[in-house]
Amino acid sequence: MDSIFQDAGLLDALGTLASEAGAAIMAHYGGVATVKGDGSPVTAADTAAEAVILAGLARLLPGVPVLAEEAAAAGHWPVCEGTLVAVDPLDGTREFISQNGEFTVNIGLVTAGRPVAGIVYAPARARLWIGAGRRAEAMDLPPGVPIGAATGRRVIRTRPLPASGPVALVSRSHADAATSAYYAARGIAAQRPVGSSLKYTLIAEGEADVSARFASITEWDIAAAHAVLAAAGGEMTRPDGAPLVYGRADRQFRTDHFVACSAAYAAAGRR
Repeated sequence: MDSIFQDAGLLDALGTLASEAGAAIMAHYGGVATVKGDGSPVTAADTAAEAVILAGLARLLPGVPVLAEEAAAAGHWPVCEGTLVAVDPLDGTREFISQNGEFTVNIGLVTAGRPVAGIVYAPARARLWIGAGRRAEAMDLPPGVPIGAATGRRVIRTRPLPASGPVALVSRSHADAATSAYYAARGIAAQRPVGSSLKYTLIAEGEADVSARFASITEWDIAAAHAVLAAAGGEMTRPDGAPLVYGRADRQFRTDHFVACSAAYAAAGRR
């Protein structure tokens, strides 16, 4: 299944699908939000984007189980045996509501407990990332435009550690004391707030070095960006270096705490 999920034609088709979902999101930009049962916000953009993605996945990957945020909120959890597509149609709903542009569409392909390919799209920034195997790419792509019309497409890699010290990307909407303590103990030179899975794509592109999370979130939040970061040479692991395991239906697909970082940050023993 790894080879199927990493097929260049499929990944490009999923990139176009993310762009189409981005267009659905931007059609609702500035809209109002309601509150789900878990207390998190949801907008018409979330549901519109998920409908686009689910329809596309039914065509591109028929029969593959899908873990999608809004479907799960309605009680529809996938039955999976090691393979699934993790979908967050609008990661960073709070950022979408505040209109700061830091929200993403996430489509992650998971098999054997790990993300093997991922597509992350930031529609307000017209920026798309694709990662699979050892190759990660970034490109400029306006919402609704097919990937064949992307510009500036290039391979990306994580960066060496700056001489001034590592730069951390911190959650704009979900700060916590444990994460702050982690940074304080590791000589972080600067901290920059960023919303959504955008944090991990920026590390993949070499704009920062680390982003830690000491609170559980759901697999759809990070699977796609994990694949992009790993393909760019970075890592996303538990704080002790153990791998994150995906497809955990037994815990409603919740993740462990994790550290996402560049290869240089990990090699320096900063974790």
